[in-house]
Amino acid sequence: MSTETPLPTTGPSTTGPSTTGLSSTERTALHRHKERGQTDREDLYAVLDAGLICHLGVTIDGLPVVLPTAYGREGDRLYLHGSSANRSLLAADGQEVCVTVTHLDGIVCARAVFSHSMNYRCAVVFGTARLVRDSGERMNGLRIITEQLVPGRWAAARPPSRKEMAATAVLEVPLTEASVKVRTGPPGDDPADYGLDVWAGVLPAVLTFGEQQPDPTLAPGIGVPEHIRALAGRPHGADLVGDLGEEPSPRL
Repeated sequence: MSTETPLPTTGPSTTGPSTTGLSSTERTALHRHKERGQTDREDLYAVLDAGLICHLGVTIDGLPVVLPTAYGREGDRLYLHGSSANRSLLAADGQEVCVTVTHLDGIVCARAVFSHSMNYRCAVVFGTARLVRDSGERMNGLRIITEQLVPGRWAAARPPSRKEMAATAVLEVPLTEASVKVRTGPPGDDPADYGLDVWAGVLPAVLTFGEQQPDPTLAPGIGVPEHIRALAGRPHGADLVGDLGEEPSPRL
């Protein structure tokens, strides 16, 4: 166990979420299935808050790189983290990036192969990334990310030490420019195919945590904390999953 003195923790930022809707820009305007677009900023928050992994798109030496990483949201900003030696995170500082979060809510099986689709929730964020250098904000960013993954874990675990903080990079991306797209409901077959002798419907998909698996080196007498028990067997981020009672959505 490290004997270093942990850095002090910080409270949440006073920057609150915006009350305005999502503004359409050239980059966020939907060109296909505009009816699936969500314009309420709360829809953006819902998609982001239900996720665990995002994908960061950045350009390095003229070549695109997409990096999967953990993240968290506070107000109108995203925090991403990784190694301080991670080339993608360092290259993103001060550059235009793209961050996406996608939830698969179901496989949509239609009567025709062409009409198959997926039920999903997706958020796409564009913005200028900023490498966080202030020690207090960096610590708060890591708290936000930790709480996104396992609510209640930050207070239960040892906080990062100075050495660990030096090995960790935190990136902030504003939520100023973003789009949200959602598909729900049954397949949208062509009317001529409704009479085919082919099963059609939705196979729902939900991320569910299994039973906890204690570390074999765990000291005797340490029980499973409530914040871990609360996740076991619980569907994650499935609030907007559609069902077959909804109106058919057009093909993907």
